[in-house]
Amino acid sequence: MLTMTPEAVTDLIMGALTRNRTSDANAASVARALLAAELAGQNGHGLRRVAAYAAQAQAGKVDGFAEPSSEQTRPGALAIDAGNGFAYPAMDLALDWLPGAARAQGIAIAGIRRSHHCGVAGVIVEALAERGVAALMVANAPAAMAPWGGNRALFGTDPIAFAAPVSNGAPVVVDISLSKVARGKIMAASQRGDPIPEGWALDPDGQPTTDAKAAMAGTMIPLGDAKGTALALMVELLCAGLTGANYAWQATSFFDDKGDPPGTGQAIIAIDPDAFGAGGEARMALMADMVAGTDGARVPGRRRQQIRADYLEHGIPVDAELEASIRAIGG
Repeated sequence: MLTMTPEAVTDLIMGALTRNRTSDANAASVARALLAAELAGQNGHGLRRVAAYAAQAQAGKVDGFAEPSSEQTRPGALAIDAGNGFAYPAMDLALDWLPGAARAQGIAIAGIRRSHHCGVAGVIVEALAERGVAALMVANAPAAMAPWGGNRALFGTDPIAFAAPVSNGAPVVVDISLSKVARGKIMAASQRGDPIPEGWALDPDGQPTTDAKAAMAGTMIPLGDAKGTALALMVELLCAGLTGANYAWQATSFFDDKGDPPGTGQAIIAIDPDAFGAGGEARMALMADMVAGTDGARVPGRRRQQIRADYLEHGIPVDAELEASIRAIGG
């Protein structure tokens, strides 16, 4: 295991991407996002994505030179076209626009189409909360879950994330995948050759499996059984039906360089905490403090915030073989 600085991780990611048909600006945006994932302790969305990203850029499945465009279709609505490039430059546009629009209108939404893997959704909403607005984000991903009672994968693992600014500390951050675990965890286990716990996924025959490779070829078990697939349907309608992005069942894989661009979508809603009167952040802090003051409970987001502080102080742990494999990625 290596210990790397944020600067070294950034350079490692940018080097692999710029060697594979990606502009400096886009590589920098991706690197910021993957670094943020590592700092959140979510390494399935961090460095382990670099090889797939580079291969897809090299093959043209992701346009590494795409420049996202946006159109304000309503006073509180921004339509963003990611141009079949990486999701992160498109989300940068949303992050720049949403806080001001939410403060002006009370609420604002950015919808992103022709997009790609969006990483850790909690990072996005936390960044908005740090800019003073509450935020809700939904995103879809290539099909990996079947509707409850069915056996055809129609939904992605489809994260839902929410963050709220509080008056006395770091934001509250809720970030859940609608599968029992994020698919990135299974991908990471597959790369390491490790088994996964039973109850995470089914193999291609619909049987429970502990084989990570079989799980990647099969389907994910939803969080909360039927409730999880109902929420996944809601996410698909918000971030694909609403925006014009591909539904999960229309999207190609985030993990390989085969086929057309995935064309997935994201929707991000920002809300002025004072939209209904002053003192919104203090009210949110009151609830967070009640959770924090309950024996055995923890405010969502605090663990990842502590991990980030520790890694920034002591360095980011990185698997040595992973670091070497990324450094060896050619053009």
